Amino acid sequence: MARAGNADYRIGLVGVGRMGGNIARHLHDVGFPVTAVYDVNRRPAASLARAVGARNARTLAEVTEAADYIITVVTDDRAMKAIFARRGDSLLRGAKGKVFINCATISPAGHVEVENRAEKAGASALEGCMASSITQAREGTLYLMCGGRRRVFDRALPILEAMSVDLRYVGKAGQAAQVKALVNMVMNINTAGLAEGLGLGKALRLDLNMLMEIFSQTGANSRVLETDGEDMVNRDHECYFSSAHAAKDSGIALKLSREAGLNLPLARASKSQFDRMIQLGKGALDKSGIAELTFPGRSGTRAKLKPAARAKRRR
Repeated sequence: MARAGNADYRIGLVGVGRMGGNIARHLHDVGFPVTAVYDVNRRPAASLARAVGARNARTLAEVTEAADYIITVVTDDRAMKAIFARRGDSLLRGAKGKVFINCATISPAGHVEVENRAEKAGASALEGCMASSITQAREGTLYLMCGGRRRVFDRALPILEAMSVDLRYVGKAGQAAQVKALVNMVMNINTAGLAEGLGLGKALRLDLNMLMEIFSQTGANSRVLETDGEDMVNRDHECYFSSAHAAKDSGIALKLSREAGLNLPLARASKSQFDRMIQLGKGALDKSGIAELTFPGRSGTRAKLKPAARAKRRR
């Protein structure tokens, strides 16, 4: 629940797709002034601006000018560095005294770089890594892992509490992103494993409802079983967390493993499955769509290319 005095916190949003847009709607509902929104996709930004009474900013600098706290939800490191560019249109223009809360899943090094750039501009930056989905963003029940300077976390706390049902201050810049990468890596492994278990169950002509019930009462249980099991069986892959994002996040974890000198074969295997989803044009499906690669009779289970065809494709 948000604290009293919400009207004192002017908030801007950059990246107002399904997650960012729903964060904005929730903050507006609980009394925070959402003063500016920005997205490279102009149509949803315009619609959101009308809904929450915000300025539909045409430049990033307009968002910084109109808000004291700017929440960013962008896709990857490249997009993050672009909105915090050192030259041209940037959130860093006129940023002195502003606080940036960066919620995207990007590399830990990316968050450290953003903090450095913000501080050189006289501003502050905080990681607000999310381990939840669209529904939780709308309801203000996200699980947030935060990284950065503790004083910045304390300053932004009323906003963070309004966004979340639980939050954890992890440590310095980059550490929350490390934890988030591990969370998603393990989730992706569990998702790939569940898809294989249910796919094999289907091939054996087992009752999948019975199988999922037994899974839930044994060592095969997982949070993914609860969230994705029925969707895998019913082929309901409406996107809450895309297969493309799963591949990206597992890639972040694997990069960390290489830097630490560790071999993580399960993480590599699950990433290869999500990479295959992208190759098949299914990257926009929810991560539950990985079942399309394992259930008998589905398009992703067709025979692999012959060696000559694979060689031709590589060329």
